[in-house]
Order: sequence, then C-alpha cells, then structure tokens
Amino acid sequence: MIRAIARKEWVELSRDGRFRTAGMLVGLLAVVGLAMGALHVRESRAEREAGARLTRQHWLEQGEKNPHSAAHYGVWAFKPESVLAAFDRGVEPYLGVAVYLEAHKRNLTQHRPATDATAVARFGELTGAGVLQLLLPLLIILLTYSAFTAEREQGTLRLLLSTGVRRHQLVLGKALGVGLALAALLVPLVVVGLGLVVGLGGGLDVSWGDLLGRLSVLSLGYGLYLAGFVFLGLAVSAWARTSRGALVVLLAVWMLNALLVPRLAADAARTWAPVPTAQDFARRLAEDYEKGLSGHDSADARQVALERETLARYGVDSVEALPVNFRGIALQAGEEYSSKVAAVRFGELRERYASQERLHRAFAPLSPMLALRQVSASLARTDLSAHLRFTEQAEDYRQALVKRMNDDVAFRSKHGDANYKADASLWRQVPELRLEAERLTDALSSQVPGLLLLGLWLSWTTAFALRAGARLSAL
Repeated sequence: MIRAIARKEWVELSRDGRFRTAGMLVGLLAVVGLAMGALHVRESRAEREAGARLTRQHWLEQGEKNPHSAAHYGVWAFKPESVLAAFDRGVEPYLGVAVYLEAHKRNLTQHRPATDATAVARFGELTGAGVLQLLLPLLIILLTYSAFTAEREQGTLRLLLSTGVRRHQLVLGKALGVGLALAALLVPLVVVGLGLVVGLGGGLDVSWGDLLGRLSVLSLGYGLYLAGFVFLGLAVSAWARTSRGALVVLLAVWMLNALLVPRLAADAARTWAPVPTAQDFARRLAEDYEKGLSGHDSADARQVALERETLARYGVDSVEALPVNFRGIALQAGEEYSSKVAAVRFGELRERYASQERLHRAFAPLSPMLALRQVSASLARTDLSAHLRFTEQAEDYRQALVKRMNDDVAFRSKHGDANYKADASLWRQVPELRLEAERLTDALSSQVPGLLLLGLWLSWTTAFALRAGARLSAL
C-alpha cells in the first residue's frame, strides 16, 4: 500500500509543472553555485601555492646575514584551500588566508576575503550548500503544503480513506513519493556537482577514500535535514484546514529556521561572548610582550635573571668567558617567553570562539540549519576548527624556525661578534612548511552533537506527521 501511494504521488509530482519549473531553477542555481565555487577554489589554490613557492624562494635566496635578522625577515604561511570549499565556504570569507611568521611575535592571519567584498555580498554567496540549506526546503514546502489539504478540498480524501488504507500508510507513502521526486533532482545534481568540484577545482587535496567518506556523511546530514522538512510539511498539511493556512505556517517555520533564529544566535554570540577587534588584540599583546603577563615581569628583569642563571650553569664570572654567545641564548629565551605570552592570549581568544560556537549550538534545536551548517563546514574543512589547526601548525613552524636561527647565533658565534653572518647552508636547513589536514575521524567526533540534533529533528517531525495523520479527517 505504501509503495502504491508513493508511486501515485511520484507520478503526480513528475507531471506537475510547478515541481519541474521550481526543481530546474533550484538545480540550476546549485550547479552555478558549485561551478563558481570550484573556479574560486582553483584560482585561490593557484595563488596560495604561488605565494608559498615565492616565499620559499625568497628565504633561500636572501643572501648572507645574521641568523636573527633572517628570523626577523621571516616567511609567509598560506592556508591550503579544501576542494570541498567549492561546495561550502563556511567561515572562510571572514578569516585570513595567510600569516606572517617572524621573530618575537605571533601574528594574526591577514587578507580576509570579506573585507574586499561588495555590498551585495551581505546577502550571502551563492554556493551549493546555501542552495540546499535555504532554497531546497522551500521547494519541499511547495511539494507538501497541499498534500492533504488539497485532497480534502477536492473531496478525494474521503474516497481514499474509504478504501481501508491506514492513515500512517498514507503519511509514509506520500513522504516516500516526495522523497523519490527529490531524489530524481538530487542524484544527478550530486553527480554533476562532484564532477564540477573535482574537475574545475584543480584536483583533489585528499584521498578518494577520505573524500567519499566526507561526502557520505554530508549526504547523511543533508538527508536528515531535508527529510525533516518533508515530514514537517506533511504534518502541517494534515493538521491545517486549508492549503493557504498550511502554506503560511510552513513559510513562517522556514523564516524562523533560515533567517530569524540564525540572526538571534549571531547577536547572542556577539553580546555574551564578545571577541576583541584585531587592533585591540594586537595592542594588548604588544603590552604583554613588553611588561609580561603579570604587568611587572619586565624584559630587563628577565634579562638579568637569565644572565645570572647562564653564568651559574657554565661556571664562569662574566658573559665574555662563556663558551657560547650569550646574545643567542638571550634571544631564544625572549622568544620562548613571547611564545608563552602569545599562547595564553591566543588561548583566551580561542576560548571566546569556542563559547560563540557553543552558543550557536544552543540555538540549533530551534533551527536545524544551524546544526547542519556546523556539520557541513566541518566536513568541508572550512570551519573555525580547520582555521585554528592551520594557525597552530604555522606557529609551531615559526617557533622551530626562530629557534634554529637563535641556536646558530648562540653556538656558532662568539660574544661580541656583531659581524657574524650565516649563508644559504643554514637557510636550507629550515624545511618547507608542511601542513597536515584534519582527518575525517576527527571531524566526525567533533560533529556528533550536530548529527544527533539533526537526527532528533527528523524523529520529531516524523512523530508529528504520524500523529497529525492519525487525526486526519475528511471533513
């Protein structure tokens, strides 16, 4: 019986001009969004790879100079672009794409794409994820709002119930029919989209196994989200007295899910977990470098204590008698202290971001789109976690580079040798920056709450649809 009802619904929807027109429009927008995203990824990837090659070339060809001066000369680290950023850009437009690595301080990432965007960008970018999150639920509403009300208004619901079909079979059959119609739209879209992402995006940056795993979990997340809207539409259609009333209610729910609740979540995050501006954070960090975290641990006091400790370690009475260059030791000690200061302040900043994410998740029960956004961006490696992973790896590289330069001053030059210079042999000892991408298992473990919320969303809407269908009346 369920299959028969599904087949009947599928035939009706496939012949419905509204579905064909709206489906083609949604599909076209999704394809355009994926194509634009893939071209952006290819261009961005080429620029960042060229920048990485150029900064490496400059480092190796900088000529003879003091190693600490070379540490100040520094290098640029460029964040890699995920191939799935063509589908979901996540928070990438609002985060920097490169960070300058130099001695004595840890810098914030720079060159945020959003700063160069036009006023039109405030309405959002056209992406595949955006189409599935915002527009496809509207198409589902178009397909389901009159599923039962139209039958009642046309007088066919009484005949249908008189055949002995059970009400839950009617609900499940209609849901399966709508699902088949959506599958006819989404399956070709996925195939075309994958070809666009891989072909226009410049190739894979992960293994096929990892990519297919991420696509499978993405399909699960979006499937839960969209199936929830199917059952919600059927529930409201069974509960409402007229098609117009059902449409108004469903559009109100869509607005809450897509517009109102996400805006409230963003405002709440800014109010309850404010993040300092880049200028304020940089100013505070510079003060901490100079005065210490306590405000009383000055650089001069640390220098005196270090000199006393170094003389005692080597058993000499003056820095001139040291078998090493005290300047290199002092530079490295200062570097380690500044890294400690930066770790504390950046850790506080990271906790603020984590608080904002928790606040967004707290609003997710009112808007399943918030939960889906976090899951989608995490699997596409365009979320905050992927960005922070890049900055931490870049910072580890910076510390290793500066330590190698300072150690060369300390152990290969003598005290007072102001003219000591190193050559290209030292620069070649510094390896290129190699970034490790987040594994799929790590992304899944962090997004279990989001997937559970989407599962609860589908469970609730299914129960609501079955309950509304059980009370279905032909009158």
